[in-house]
Amino acid sequence: MRVLVADAIAPEGLAYLRAHGFEVEELAKPSPETLQARLADCDALITRSGTAVTADLLRHAPRLRIVGRAGVGVDNVDVEACSRRGIVVCNAPYGNVVSAAEHTVGMLLALVRRIPEAHARLKTLEWNRAVYGAELFRKTVGVVGLGKVGSRVAARLRAFETELLVYDPYIPESRAKDLGARLTDFETLLRESDVITFHVPLTPETENMAGARELALAKRGVRIVNCARGGIVNERDLLEALETGHVAGAAIDVWSEEPPRSDVVRRLVQHPRVVVTPHLGANSSEAQVNVAVDVARQLVAFRDGELVEHAVNIPLGDAAALAGLRPFVALAERLGRFSVQLDPEHLERVEVTLAGAVASADPELLARAALAGLLAPVMAGPVNLVNARLAAAERGVAVAVTRETEASGYASVVRLTTHTRGGKKIIAGTIFDGQPRIVRLRDLDIEFTPEGYILVLSYEDRPGMVGRIGSILGRQNVNIASMHVGRREKRGRAIVVLILDEDLAPEQLREIAAAVEADFARLIRLA
Repeated sequence: MRVLVADAIAPEGLAYLRAHGFEVEELAKPSPETLQARLADCDALITRSGTAVTADLLRHAPRLRIVGRAGVGVDNVDVEACSRRGIVVCNAPYGNVVSAAEHTVGMLLALVRRIPEAHARLKTLEWNRAVYGAELFRKTVGVVGLGKVGSRVAARLRAFETELLVYDPYIPESRAKDLGARLTDFETLLRESDVITFHVPLTPETENMAGARELALAKRGVRIVNCARGGIVNERDLLEALETGHVAGAAIDVWSEEPPRSDVVRRLVQHPRVVVTPHLGANSSEAQVNVAVDVARQLVAFRDGELVEHAVNIPLGDAAALAGLRPFVALAERLGRFSVQLDPEHLERVEVTLAGAVASADPELLARAALAGLLAPVMAGPVNLVNARLAAAERGVAVAVTRETEASGYASVVRLTTHTRGGKKIIAGTIFDGQPRIVRLRDLDIEFTPEGYILVLSYEDRPGMVGRIGSILGRQNVNIASMHVGRREKRGRAIVVLILDEDLAPEQLREIAAAVEADFARLIRLA
């Protein structure tokens, strides 16, 4: 198998490939024309961030079967174009986690002990011992996100005898306890922590999650550490909090602009109480070796017909074999996406039940589809049918798959049951005319198509409630496409589902919930 290495990787990765019979060609910063020409007879491509794998480039690679990214992200790879051509894309998501965790702890220590300031003074031969830092001993450290890096940071901070608080709404409580941490909500973590360190992916949910409001909730004198992703901490609001003294200091490795361009980011970089590095979390020699060898191992696994554990896409397989199951795969994934948005709680256990005719299908495939829907919104990298089980295990989520012969009046039903601190939640669906349809929510029968923007309300049913909702949405210029109600008795508790043509802002959702005295209100986005 012939592999082209378009960006420099550690020699250990190249040696691994050659030792396993690969023909390896290295290119140092090739021109587009050279890259296109050399790819023509290659089966595999390894890249880092310097080479863009585009649909146009793929047209010059008729033999290409796998692309390996020696690193975590795949931003420079057109994954969809690769999938359409049946090309597997894989990365190395674990190779640099220790490096990132250690860099975070190093930045934190440099911040609290004011090491950069003392270093700079002594470099000018100024002997000034009046630089007083702080100890981590018995301090409360809040860890936001307990994934691959966050969990390792938490484990290392235990050695300093800190009190660890963790906010991560998608992990079971037992996961935090295993690390000697206390699982809590975000506001409690903000109020009680002396130091707050962020370890979450950048998503619409986490972007600006630490802004002016959140920083104001934090203790006066709090220290902020962000070695995760630029944009999680609002840089303008952090700068203002530093200027007022509410935030005592910050340690930042990642930026919304890399390199910094705007006045705000430059001022933050140059602030005297901010310790900075230019996105160096993964830049250790060991991490570079790890990602190179990890991606090389996956190329070997692919050639040998074994599981490519860190594939980030699922190329189209045998159409005939998948045709009958494809609608149910889509249904299971959508049930997961719906469930995690409906109840973003601490997930401990997942049960996937196949009932009726679909019970004779491959249960593992549908279980992985449901897990992908549940976990993709909360993971830093893609979650799909290949790595869904691994992603669940990483977060400490137990998974069970069962089959039932009866489907309660339907030909086939897929039922997803999640167990969280709040109890057991059920959502079930089926396929009508080739399209997913939800047929049960909680303990109530209710039928609707899970698509677009879905407003879910729970309240005591009484006259005038529907009119209030319609009036408010009309005033907000939001159109109702359809409405569905589930209830057990007249004027009892009801679940109302409205399919909307437009999105809702948080303040719009709060107004509707207040108008009907809802005990539950959530907007699900399945656009």
